[in-house]
Parts: sequence; C-alpha cells; structure tokens
Amino acid sequence: MRPTDIELLRTPGTPALHGDLLLVGDSAPHAEGNTYRGALWRIGLDGETTQWTHGERDSAPVLSPDGRRVAFLRAEAKVSPQLYVMPVDGGDARRLTDLPLGVGQPVWAPDSRRIAFTARVPEPGRYGVPTEDGEKLEPAEEAPRRITRYDYRIDNIGFLRDRPQRLFVVDTDAPAEELSPLTDERVDVSEPTWTPDGERILVVAQREWGDAETEETDLYAVPAAGGEPVLVVRSAGGVEKLTVTEDGTVWFIGAEFTWPFAEARNPGLWSAKLSDGAATPRRVTDAETVHCFGGAGAPAVFGDQVLVAVLNRGAVELRAVPRDAEEAPLDKLTLVAGERAAVRSFTVDGNRIAAVIARPDSAGDVVLIDGDTQRVLTDWSKPLREKGIRPLEELTATAPDGYPVHGWLVRPEGEGPHPVLLVVHGGPFAAYDWGLFDEAQVYASAGYAVVLGNPRGSAGYGQSHGRAIVKAFGTVDADDLLALLDAALAQPDLDSSRVGVMGGSYGGFMTTWLSAHHGERFRAAWSERAVNAWDSMVGSSDIGWSFVDAYVGGDLETQLDRSPLTYADRIRIPFMVMHSEHDWRCPLEQAQRLYVALKRNGTEAEMLLFPGEGHELSRSGKPRHRIQRFDAILDWWARYL
Repeated sequence: MRPTDIELLRTPGTPALHGDLLLVGDSAPHAEGNTYRGALWRIGLDGETTQWTHGERDSAPVLSPDGRRVAFLRAEAKVSPQLYVMPVDGGDARRLTDLPLGVGQPVWAPDSRRIAFTARVPEPGRYGVPTEDGEKLEPAEEAPRRITRYDYRIDNIGFLRDRPQRLFVVDTDAPAEELSPLTDERVDVSEPTWTPDGERILVVAQREWGDAETEETDLYAVPAAGGEPVLVVRSAGGVEKLTVTEDGTVWFIGAEFTWPFAEARNPGLWSAKLSDGAATPRRVTDAETVHCFGGAGAPAVFGDQVLVAVLNRGAVELRAVPRDAEEAPLDKLTLVAGERAAVRSFTVDGNRIAAVIARPDSAGDVVLIDGDTQRVLTDWSKPLREKGIRPLEELTATAPDGYPVHGWLVRPEGEGPHPVLLVVHGGPFAAYDWGLFDEAQVYASAGYAVVLGNPRGSAGYGQSHGRAIVKAFGTVDADDLLALLDAALAQPDLDSSRVGVMGGSYGGFMTTWLSAHHGERFRAAWSERAVNAWDSMVGSSDIGWSFVDAYVGGDLETQLDRSPLTYADRIRIPFMVMHSEHDWRCPLEQAQRLYVALKRNGTEAEMLLFPGEGHELSRSGKPRHRIQRFDAILDWWARYL
C-alpha cells in the first residue's frame, strides 16, 4: 500500500436494514478534490451491490419504521450536511433542512412521519450567519467571545458556547419553512431517541442541564411538541448511546465515575425504567472485564438479549447480554460476531443483524448475520488487497514485572533483515485492533517491520489494565512497549540496529519519553500531535483542565516530573516534531516548546506543521495532507533507517 492508495480506503458507515432492503453509505478520500466522497448503496442479500444515490457526499441512511422511506444526509461543495428524504420504491430526494452549520444523524419517530435530529445553531454574526442588522462578517471581523467556563471549545469542532447543539423535529409530510429548536442554548444535546409512544425524545445532556462544569451527563426527556426538558435518568457518571424498548426500558452505554476522575473507566451496559421521576440505573455488565464500545452504535434489543459492541484483546466483538443480567462478566456474554476482527457498526431488524466488520485485510465489509449463518455481502477492500496487504502476526511478550503484553507485528515482504518501527497508539485508553490499519500497511510496503502494541493504559484488557498508568505515565507502559519490541527483535529477519519509534498524541508523548529515557534503543524518532508538557497542557488543551488532574495530578512538581519536555536535554537521536496548526487537543505550543528545547540542546531536530488541520489529521484530515504526511514520514525513515 502506497500513500496515494488511501483513496482505496472505502469505509462503510452504519447500515440500515428493513426486510430485504439493506442500505449503507460509504466514504473514501478523494485527493484530486481534496475532500471525501460517498454515496448510498443497496446491498442485495445475494451480494449484488447497486448505487442508490448519486450525491457528492451522501451518508447516514435510516429507514422509516414502516419501511417506505429513507432519510439520509447529503453534503455538497461548501454546503454542510442537510437532511433529505426519498421513497424506497423510487423518486427524487427531497431536502428538508437548510441550517447554516448542517445537521446530525436523522432519527425516525414511530409514526414514520417525523424526524428528530440535532444541529448547531450559531449566534447572529458568526460562522457566516448575518448579524441582526443583516451584515455578513468575515471570521476576523466577528465580535470577541466572552469566555466564562472551562468547557468552551473542543478539537475538530471548535468553539461551543456560541453555537450550541440543539434538538429539532421536522414533519416530513409538511416541513416548516423555518424550523425552531426544541431545546435552549444553555447546553449541547446529543443522541436523540424517541419514546415508543412518539410523545417524547430522550437526549443526553450535561448534568444540571449545563449549569455544572463537568463531563458528567444524564438523560432528559423533551416533549416532541415543545416544552421543558425533564430529567429521567441520573447516570452514575456518563451516557454515550441509548435505545428504548416498548415497555419503557432505556438501555444505554455509560461509564461510572466521580468527577473529575473520569479517565480509564470501562463503559458498560446499563438499564433504567422510565417513570415519573428520575430513575436510578442498574449496571448490567461487569465493570472490570467488559468494555462496551459506543463507537459501534447504541445497544440493540435482540429477543431476550441486548447486543453491544465490546472491546476484547484487540477485537471489537458483538456480544449478547441477557436482559436480566446483573454485572455480567465477559465470559457470560455470548459472542455473536467479531472474533479476531473489529465490528465498526451494526443494526437489527427482527431476528437478523447487519454489521460492518473490519479485518486485517479489510477496512470494513457488510455482513448479514441470520442465526448461525454469517454472509459477507461486500468486498470493498479488494482493490487494496490487489495492491498488497501484509498480514497481522500476533505478538506476545512478558514485561520485567512478569505482566503479559499483547500486540502485533506487520512484516514486510522479503528475507530481511528489515528495519523496525515501534508505532505507539494514542489515547492512552484506546487500542490497536484487528481491522486494517493503513499506517502499518504503508510502512510495511516501504520495507519496515511494524510493531504495534497495547501496553498497560490501553483499553480492552480489563479496567485494571487501563488504569495501571493513572498518575504513572512513562512507567509500566514504557516497560510493556520495550518488552514487545524485544520480542519482535528476537526474530532473525528483523534488524535490531535499525529501529525507530513513532506515535501521535499519547503515542507522541511516549515517543519523546522513550527517546529521552531509552534513546540508545533507537536510531531516530517521529513524534506528532504530542503532549510534551503537562503544566501548560492544563490551560491550553480543550480537555486539559480535566484530563491532567485525572491522569497526572494537580501538583506542579509531579507534572514536570512526568513531562517529556523536562528530559529533552537527554535526547540525542534525530527527532521530528510534527503538528497541526489548529490542534486544540494537544495545542501547537506543545510542539513548539519541544522543538526549541531540542534545537537549543544541539539535537538534530525538525518541525513539520500542517495548516488548517486539527488533532485528527492522520485519520480524517484533508486527503492531500494525509498523503503529504505519509510522504514526509517515509522520507524521514529513509534518511535514518
């Protein structure tokens, strides 16, 4: 796989299934247009695929409960995603919204007529919206923002308080000329979900309806006809995804924590019964062994069970949880799909499941699960396989304290000896998985053996594993990575004299930390979007005001002791500092401070800055920048390995 082959990374979104109709949207980078393109596709249950829509960027199909219409999002050049509806038996798509910053995922009401969605509503005079006097201002001409809270911005979105995310309902048969939000500007709401009677919409919102500066969230009910929101479920900490059954039971993914100590807590499956007051939920899955993954979708009722995605040793598995379970451990949850794979999304219709599943040689394909039968209906990664995909080889090691470490090796073609890259993931409460990873494939195709690990601090190996580095960054996590590297280097076709280390975000932290404390192990380093100094991270990062206290602590001496920048004078290997100019998660000053320190110490250092990008450049940045980043990385390692 070459850098330009990211255009072949065709990724399916969440499927929509009703009877024999199965729809899915896809997305792929398009370098020439420097954008992402996608359409809706009908996936025949016999495997035949037909393009359903022909917009520039269509996504998020949702079928009405009666199966007669599909709602979806369509984005066009310089136009944010808007809501469209079309009949499933043919006909033109009708546009239902014209909101300046676009709209979110549509959610059908039980009556198959109304649709709920969220959208950010900007203040007059901002983001291209005219002032109250009708004047349109350029961004640099906008009025100053008055900041009174910690949580005023977030990476990859921007400022929040001047464009709150609000709830809307549109009548598809008689859409209003001008839609009015059902929630006020005090708080962002998300995850709209209709109650079975169609009278209310449940939403996730910050505790105390935004009055509290906290990451704790609860469930509120908003009358569909308008009215004040009512607290219906007070969570044990946070809520991610939810669904409501006919008997008024809410099933949701949530984490248990006491603010501000929210880090490295396994999200679990919870349930609560809607009533007149605020319900107290019960935890259905075990906190230590079960990490429910909301990124694959909301829980789905499936007979007398509930389906959820679960992280487990690098797999993202679809597991079935008995409805009457009480803190059920992982080994009591039936594995439905995803063994040595990664379930990216799923949906349920009756007794069938449609899922998107990624594998080591696939970025994701649509799979139909019917009883014990699983049929793969698409083969969208075939063009990439024809280019050449290297297999994932499972790798295990033992840390100095006897702790088991798990990861993978991606070996290039040929006899070797191959230079080696230790590539560290971000998070840290995240994980590499069994799905196709474009970065590892690009490096392996260029001749490098790639070592990928999930050290302590990662997700999917038990909550204790994830919490092992709380207040202990750069300790056992570093030991685990070096142990995994040693296990790889024990193989005769890998060259232990030519090893590089690289990573982004937490992986960038670890790259700098290892370079300072174990620099003799590496020829050179590539650190990107990294946190290097906890003391300034507290105030400059969008999440620093909470993340640093939770993971490192509030003591300045401790923050300095755990900061790679403190040890920059020890770094003697060639070092690349790569960053995005608009990164608000690990702000640009984190890169600048390290770069200047390295230069002043006489270290061979360079800095590469990408304009217009945020923290997510490598995953969802502009396609040309993603290719340029790959080219720069390959050039760097060609020079030093």
